[in-house]
Amino acid sequence: MSTRSDRISADERREQILDAAIAVFGEFGYAGTSTDRVARAAGISQPYVVRLFGTKEQLFIETLRHTLERLLATFRAALPVDAEEASVEQRLGEAYLRLVEDRGVLLTLLHGFMLGSDPGIGPVARDGFLQVFRMLRDEAGLAPEQIHRFLADGMLINTLLATGIGVDAATDRDAADLMECTFGERVGEVLARASS
Repeated sequence: MSTRSDRISADERREQILDAAIAVFGEFGYAGTSTDRVARAAGISQPYVVRLFGTKEQLFIETLRHTLERLLATFRAALPVDAEEASVEQRLGEAYLRLVEDRGVLLTLLHGFMLGSDPGIGPVARDGFLQVFRMLRDEAGLAPEQIHRFLADGMLINTLLATGIGVDAATDRDAADLMECTFGERVGEVLARASS
């Protein structure tokens, strides 16, 4: 018998489901994920997931929003600077690489952006991307060319990490060169994470 102190709040349960959904949507994509699969990953019943979120589409939308909130919070936490620290772009890039060590975060974002033409998911994905743009412009103070470079580099990094091309770097010289020209002096660290 569980006591009241053993129970978690509805907000905590919602976070638990969204965290499980990030992992499941990341691994199986939108088409390959069911509310039942998310419920099993969260250790709860499928009817409870449906009661909280409704349809799979609504669960994905909330998962995408949750992931975008994590991304923006991560970027905002990287903004404060001491005089001797790296540039804002470097700090944001480092923060992003740490965030997407959680492969579910990376892949959930990519699945959301790929569903940009979906009438329900597309508006959320587009709004999320614009929130990132506004944060980079208005809060980070980046100039247009810096924003362009940051977002373009970020999408290249997303593609390399999502495809797992770093795994091929040990046997394919072109894959190794692409990883090196993208990650520079951090390539060893990124490749070590890719192979683990």
